[in-house]
Amino acid sequence: MDELDRLDDAIAAKAFRRLVRHLRHRHDAENIDLMGLSGFCRNCLGDWIHEADPSIAKGDARRIVYGMEQSAWKAKYQSEATPEQLARMEASLKKNEGRDDDLDEALDESFPASDPPAMTEPGR
Repeated sequence: MDELDRLDDAIAAKAFRRLVRHLRHRHDAENIDLMGLSGFCRNCLGDWIHEADPSIAKGDARRIVYGMEQSAWKAKYQSEATPEQLARMEASLKKNEGRDDDLDEALDESFPASDPPAMTEPGR
């Protein structure tokens, strides 16, 4: 078992919240740059929240990550992407290809039928 899978859910949740708060603070780290470097961005985090709990609408999940409506964040902080940024993002996304199946399998293994209370009782 991967060490990540043995990490306590409460600790993982604290780390996730710290990551999201860091991204809220560092609005200068634009999504296009995050995508270019890591292949994921704020939208991805919001989408992953939605995928983890489909009862949370995608827009609501993204608002959780942005700390405001996504459209308000874009209007306030997002600049026009340069051709170089777009090229970096495209190259980075190619590195993600084939990872979804591996990631989905890892997630399935880390969320057995007997989910911990943190999963079945949100807010706990």
